[in-house]
Amino acid sequence: MRLFLLAAAAALAAAPAHAQDGGDQILADGSESPAANDAVTVSGSATLASDYRFRGISQTDRSMAVQGGVTLIHESGAYVGAWGSNLAGWGTFGGANMELDLIAGVKLPFGAGTLDTGLTWYMYPSGANETDFAELYARLSGNVGPLALTGGVAYAPQQEALGNVFFTGAAAAAGTPDDPGDKEDNLYLFADAAYGIADTPVTLKAHLGYSDGNPGLGPNATSVAPTGTYFDWMLGADVTPREGLTFSLSYIDTDISEAESARLRPSFSRGQDGTGSIAGSAVVASVTASF
Repeated sequence: MRLFLLAAAAALAAAPAHAQDGGDQILADGSESPAANDAVTVSGSATLASDYRFRGISQTDRSMAVQGGVTLIHESGAYVGAWGSNLAGWGTFGGANMELDLIAGVKLPFGAGTLDTGLTWYMYPSGANETDFAELYARLSGNVGPLALTGGVAYAPQQEALGNVFFTGAAAAAGTPDDPGDKEDNLYLFADAAYGIADTPVTLKAHLGYSDGNPGLGPNATSVAPTGTYFDWMLGADVTPREGLTFSLSYIDTDISEAESARLRPSFSRGQDGTGSIAGSAVVASVTASF
């Protein structure tokens, strides 16, 4: 099954495409680097959002997020960057109230599109042990008529932070691991589309993602793919009234059922009190200033 999915990702990436992976960020400001004559260009962003959704699941307990990042891009296409966000509830990964992503990659011409590949190191400063993990990514982007399209894959090799340590939320709450020290991997496939409405500051966008990973909970009662396999999707619009300022409104949802959520509670709930949903539908608003 895993080989089939990787083959599907390769086929998806063979089509021209461009967009973002629903929460995963390669360039810190989520955009193409600005033109410059210097060998190294710096870009950055600051965002205020009503919720931080990573692959459809709230990392801030359905509350506000303050986010920011910076990226250094070399004229060769190589880049390094850092991006951070506050966390709450499920997203805290064992006590951390912040996510810090360190990113390195390269963007190169590929046929009529652009190939973007690299590695993201997810860090959770001040969190419990075995929280950080690394993930490789590759995406192919390009234009088909008025559409900007992307197809891509992100793969995290086996690591303890992704292990199936607790089979249920009850086991995690009791502090009794079912398989201590277990290591698992995680696969994420995604496709994105964007359409800029001519003579307006409005861009329509859509995202579809598929996760395949640990069906239980990791060492800190969390998981990148909490139900093992699930789909997430997004429909939204960006309004850019002037360069460097973007207002966004998105509808985000997953196919994680109430029964699947219940098995992982109390960890997988709003306020971690066993009630509410952090994987259900939500309308997320944000404003981003970038340079």
